[in-house]
Amino acid sequence: MPSAQPVMTSNRPYLLRALYAWISDNGLTPHLLVDAAGEGVRVPPGSAKDGRIVLNVAARAVAQFDISNERVQFMARFGGVSHAVHVPMSAVLAIYAQENGQGMMFPADGSPAEPPPQAPTPDEPPKRPHLRIIK
Repeated sequence: MPSAQPVMTSNRPYLLRALYAWISDNGLTPHLLVDAAGEGVRVPPGSAKDGRIVLNVAARAVAQFDISNERVQFMARFGGVSHAVHVPMSAVLAIYAQENGQGMMFPADGSPAEPPPQAPTPDEPPKRPHLRIIK
C-alpha cells in the first residue's frame, strides 16, 4: 500500500531569501520582477509597465525590507516620495542581479513544480532499462 506524500509548502520564499543573500553578498544589486496586476500587489500607481514592475530591493534602496513566507514588503522612494510596497509571494516572477542578470525565474502562477516520481515500494521490483541493439 503506497504511503501518501506529505504536502510541502512553497519553496519560493526560501529560494527568494537565498538568492537575495547571494546577490547582495556578491556586491550586486538585487531586483525583483513582479506581476503588478497580481492580487494583493501594492505598488505606486503608474509605476508598472505592461502589468509588470521591476523593483530595486538593494539594502541601500529600501527600508524595512522583509521577505516572509507569504509576501515581500518594504518602503521605497518613487519619484522622491516614500511608498509602502507589498508583493504577495505568488506575484514574484523573478529575482536577479542588475549588473549581470544572474538569478532565477519563478512560475507565474505560484504553483509548485511537479513532484519527483515516487521510488518503487518494496513490493515492486525496480524497473530495469530496456536496451535493444539495432544494426
